[in-house]
Amino acid sequence: MTDLEHYLQTYFDFDHTELVKVSSFFKPEILKKGDYYLKTGKLCNKLSFIKSGLLRIYVDLEDREVTQWICTQGYFVTDLSSLVFANPSRWNIQALTDTAVYTIEKQDYDRLGDYVPKWPVTEKLFIAHCFTTLEDRVFSFLSMTAEQRYNLLFESHRDIFTQVPLQYIASMLGMTPETISRIRRKQLN
Repeated sequence: MTDLEHYLQTYFDFDHTELVKVSSFFKPEILKKGDYYLKTGKLCNKLSFIKSGLLRIYVDLEDREVTQWICTQGYFVTDLSSLVFANPSRWNIQALTDTAVYTIEKQDYDRLGDYVPKWPVTEKLFIAHCFTTLEDRVFSFLSMTAEQRYNLLFESHRDIFTQVPLQYIASMLGMTPETISRIRRKQLN
């Protein structure tokens, strides 16, 4: 069983036949460090599962880059608004390391319901999971201090702190690199 099949089985509870069918639509792809998965303004016509590596989702503003998220192994990546509604992407998605993904193209994604009868329910749960993840992030920004947000990310994604430049993590947490440095110094004392 591949990493993708294992994740699909655990998260979506497919039976074996459905699991094999759905996973057959995902094709392996390698992104070299620095390669773009997606650029702002383009249509996102794919959804990928990260087998290994790191991808950064960010936007270029007039005066700075803002990191929306760092995608890690075991998670899906796409620009959902672009994939579902065909909106031009707001985000750049770039490989921070050599990254292996399994990718399903939009035309295959749109046909999954033809092969897996319970796909509409499964897709609804997937989108709901994406939405609740976003709600959790918004809640943390509204209700937590910078130090609490840092600690939450550190506990759940400790590995990125040794692999990702500090300014990307700071941006993702809505703080400056100096604030993260202050938090780290405070915790070491």
